[in-house]
Amino acid sequence: MFNQLAQRKQIPAQPAPLRIRQARHDDAAAVLRLAALDSSHVPAGDLLLAEVGEELWAAFSLEDGHAIADPLRPSADAVLLLGQRARQLHKAQRRASRGNARLRFAH
Repeated sequence: MFNQLAQRKQIPAQPAPLRIRQARHDDAAAVLRLAALDSSHVPAGDLLLAEVGEELWAAFSLEDGHAIADPLRPSADAVLLLGQRARQLHKAQRRASRGNARLRFAH
């Protein structure tokens, strides 16, 4: 009997990794659904998205920091990661713009 129970037991699959990417135009419908789930509005401007597998868990505005997330998923960490990535991108953009300014005035 023990062997039969052991054979029927299914080992859970590995959870899908979290992927962060910039939103594209074809993500609009998924972001609208996510905003409705979160009882919020769609964040303004360019968005970063957090996906697990093929599912959208969170979105974060690079313009104003407004975030939306799926309340039915453990998405709080995804929102935090999106915020950290947005800060990294903002810092890199400032460094690049300062570097370009130095190049213009170096002549």
